[in-house]
Amino acid sequence: MKALNNLVNKIKPNFEKGGKFPKLYRTFEAFETFLFVQGNVTRKGSHIRDAIDMKRTMFFVIIALIPAMIFGMWNVGNQHYLAIGLEEQKGIIDEFIFGFLKVFPIIVVTYVAGLATEFVFATMRDHEVNEGFLVSGMLIPLTLPVTTPLWMVALATIFAVIIGKEVFGGTGMNIVNPALLARAFLFFAYPAYFSGEVYIYTTLQEGQALIDGFSGATPLAVGALAAGGEMTYNEMYNAMPSIMEMFIGNIPGVIGETSALAILLGAVILVATGVGSLRIMLSVFVGGFLMASVLNIFAVNPLMELPAYYHIFLGGFAFGAVFMATDPVTASQTGTGKYIYGLLIGIIAILIRVLNPAYPEGIMLAILFMNIFAPLIDHYVIQANIKRRLKRLKAA
Repeated sequence: MKALNNLVNKIKPNFEKGGKFPKLYRTFEAFETFLFVQGNVTRKGSHIRDAIDMKRTMFFVIIALIPAMIFGMWNVGNQHYLAIGLEEQKGIIDEFIFGFLKVFPIIVVTYVAGLATEFVFATMRDHEVNEGFLVSGMLIPLTLPVTTPLWMVALATIFAVIIGKEVFGGTGMNIVNPALLARAFLFFAYPAYFSGEVYIYTTLQEGQALIDGFSGATPLAVGALAAGGEMTYNEMYNAMPSIMEMFIGNIPGVIGETSALAILLGAVILVATGVGSLRIMLSVFVGGFLMASVLNIFAVNPLMELPAYYHIFLGGFAFGAVFMATDPVTASQTGTGKYIYGLLIGIIAILIRVLNPAYPEGIMLAILFMNIFAPLIDHYVIQANIKRRLKRLKAA
């Protein structure tokens, strides 16, 4: 590490004022701070000090995402070989390698497109390249089907960085989650690629064909058909995987959202490190469960009849509750506000899912919608606290 540090210090003058490439200083600085902790420290005066900076916070989130990413890679391969009838002939390693070769390019394209865009804006504005995209660059691929063309991944990433972050001033100033914005952009701009048939075409190689009776439809796509009146409740229920299958995650779905177990491991890491808000996570699940339970009573379509606990495992609900709703920049900041924010996300997500089959992935829209209202929630929570304290003062 000392040799690397010496090399960095040796070439650093080339990027400072008077050097050969002063306009690229912010790009150099981003790589330098990625490798080493900055030497700038507070030496006098009163300051709030913490052992965890933004870079370490982002790395904790990435560590929490690793179980979902690794499982997603394996599941891509597993679903592929299942589709062509070779799952018994292929081992876990073969399945993982196949999935890795499909998923890794998506991750690379996301980081290249996103970081390149951030470097351009940092150079234009002469400001630091923040570490926020370290997480967004991992979240975006995990919310996409493996069949998403790479040019779409790049386009959505650039859109998310520019419209979701830079127009508001960069990391920490954005009002919506950039990763979800990328997913929403693709969902509305190219709906044909997000129909729920996620493993059928691009994972097949020349000469391969699907075995008879195989369907690549996700459980959420099955539920959407039922909500649209194309299936009866019994047909929908029989087409759904079991709760245990959805908990483990060996089912069709987008890359990182199928395994509730992997997501749960990530949630434990986020809560244990203090990076993720347990209040928001639990509130989203409680709100979704309560709304699904209410809709069971007033069911007018088969999806509304589905047991409430099924909805927790369907689609990206669990992934959104753990990794998206808890984004500290776009979520509510007050303690009470976090409960309200999470409950409303869960309620709205289920409402969208069961009442509008055109948008079965309701958690995406629910989180984006509540990102907009998070500051308003905090405002009224703070005002309520002020009024309560004023009453105490008057009473005294």
